Amino acid sequence: MEKRGLITLIAVTQLLWTCLAVHDQNDIREHHRQLSEKGIEFGFGVTNIYQQNVRGGLSKHRKAGRFSGSYDIELTLDAEKLFQLENGIFFLHAEGSWSKSGGIDGPSAGSVFGVNGDAAGRRAFDLTEFWYEQPIFFDNLLIRLGKFDITGGFECHGCPVSFDGSLFANDEVTQFLNSALVNNPSIPFPDNGLGVILHYDVDDFWYISASAMDAQSDVRETGFRTTFHDEDYFFYILETGITPEFGSADKPLQGAYRVGLWNDPQPKANSDNDAAGKYYRDDTGFYISCDQMLKRENTEDDQGLGAFFRYGYAPSRANDVTQFFSFGFQYAGLFEGRDEDVLGVGFAHGTVADTAKMTYNDDYEAVTELYYNVKVTDYLNISPSVQYVMNPGGSQDVSDAVVFGVRAQITF
Repeated sequence: MEKRGLITLIAVTQLLWTCLAVHDQNDIREHHRQLSEKGIEFGFGVTNIYQQNVRGGLSKHRKAGRFSGSYDIELTLDAEKLFQLENGIFFLHAEGSWSKSGGIDGPSAGSVFGVNGDAAGRRAFDLTEFWYEQPIFFDNLLIRLGKFDITGGFECHGCPVSFDGSLFANDEVTQFLNSALVNNPSIPFPDNGLGVILHYDVDDFWYISASAMDAQSDVRETGFRTTFHDEDYFFYILETGITPEFGSADKPLQGAYRVGLWNDPQPKANSDNDAAGKYYRDDTGFYISCDQMLKRENTEDDQGLGAFFRYGYAPSRANDVTQFFSFGFQYAGLFEGRDEDVLGVGFAHGTVADTAKMTYNDDYEAVTELYYNVKVTDYLNISPSVQYVMNPGGSQDVSDAVVFGVRAQITF
């Protein structure tokens, strides 16, 4: 089945490429416009990544996992235009990936965080999201039902929120590659699974979101087996935040300040307690995520300097990473004539639980990453990056690792 799915994917990709090759960019935009008028939004993207551990870590010579990649197919349907369901939206997201080992961490870098947030092993085709969204009672209260990615999807005042969102550190295919600079690793987010989200815009600058979803979900399945059979556990999360706009000399500066609380009721343990057979219920923690524009070059686009910060706490008895923080900066359009290029630098630090010292012999792992996303054409971006990983695997016996990488992304 996997081989057949991969052959199908290659055939579809070749067909898309052939179709796109015979049209110029204006033709593509016209096709998108015509579909959009009918209530259909279609997106297709392919990401390829090459990484090599050039210093320290577990090995500089193992080639397994250096090459990885993924594809995404997204379909958004305007339920009002298509099915007369006022303000409703249907969304489907399919993904596939390729990498023999799922990344270079296992054989080479040895990072707890993961130096490649896009690596997902070898999967030909998975329907990772299918949900329906509808306002209820009034327009600023939304309900989303179905299978979804709990770490993203809503906006307040143009800022990504609900849950653990960030304007500058939230997307492994366009921003940072290290997983600790994509989402907060102290939050035990389940795989994409079945659940429900309520999102309420109290006003233009204040929102509240709450969700319950299958805590045992498997992104490779529909979710009905793990949600409705055997003992049921649901992951609960509540987030609220404000998205103020601060005045400056001549241009407004957008910010977003979020705080959240989560609960995972299923029996779980950190690495050492798991080995000893000790499990604990009702794992509960909290987090903070903030980002702020510091400088804007104009009001027509996103050029300028922004900063982000995250913090998270999780109980040590059930989690390996008990405290976490990260921060960094992004500058869009730093160089003259390169208005859509993006430069990012970030630092992340995770404190290892004292009760997990049989597995980890040091107190922390930390990483610094620098990337530069070059917009080559409207459909192609190239992003070189370098990561410096301190205490890979939370071990003082492993030398600090330096990982170079380059990411190519094609989107239509």
